[in-house]
Amino acid sequence: MNNTEPQYQSQPTSSVPVSGYIILVIAILIFSGIFAGSKGWISILDFDTLNGKFGTMKDTAKATFVGAGGIGAKDGFMFALSLVPGVMLALGIIEVVEHLGGLKAAQKLLSPILRPILGIPGITGVALISSLQSTDAGAGMTRALYENGQLTDKERLIFSAFQFTAGGTVTNYLSSGSALFAFLTVPTMWPLVVLFLMKIFGANIMRFYLYTVDRRNITNER
Repeated sequence: MNNTEPQYQSQPTSSVPVSGYIILVIAILIFSGIFAGSKGWISILDFDTLNGKFGTMKDTAKATFVGAGGIGAKDGFMFALSLVPGVMLALGIIEVVEHLGGLKAAQKLLSPILRPILGIPGITGVALISSLQSTDAGAGMTRALYENGQLTDKERLIFSAFQFTAGGTVTNYLSSGSALFAFLTVPTMWPLVVLFLMKIFGANIMRFYLYTVDRRNITNER
C-alpha cells in the first residue's frame, strides 16, 4: 500500500456558465456571516436571518418550544429537532447552487487553493464557508457531497477535522467571544485569524495521519 499522498491532476470539467459564478458569490455571501445583524432587505443575504428563530412560550419570554428542565433522550430529541430547519435550509440552498452551476464554479476556482492547503477539492468551498457560520449547515453539506461521490473517504475525514476544530467559528466568536473583547490587547480580528489557522493545522494533522500512519483500507477514489 502506497502511503504517500497522490498527486491529483486537474480533471476536465464542462464549461461553467456565468450564472454559476454569480450564484457561487451569492452563496458565499449568505454563509459568510458578513451581513449578520444587518437591517433592511440586505439581511436576506445572511443565513441566520433566513433560518429565523422559534417563537417563545407564553409562560416565559425565555423558554423556546424545547422547554426548560428536560432530561434524557426526550430532551435530546427536542434539541435535535431544533437543528432540522437549519440543515434543511442549507441543503436546499446547496441544491440550488449546484443546479445553477455554482459548485462547478467553486471546483474550478477553489481547487488550486484548497487542494494544496487542505488536500480537499474546491467543490467543498461553499460547505467550508458555511461551516464557519453554522456547524449544522456545514455537516449537512459535507454529507451530501460525500453521498453524491464528490468526496472520498479521506477527503471527508480531513474536511471533518477542519470543521470540528472551532466549529461555527465566526458565529461563536462574535457571540460567546464578544464578552472578552474589552480585555483584548490586540485587534479583535487577530484571535479569529489564529482560530482559522489552527483549523487548517488540525485538518493537516489528520491529512498527515491518513497518508503516513493509518494502515486501514480507506478509499481515496471517487
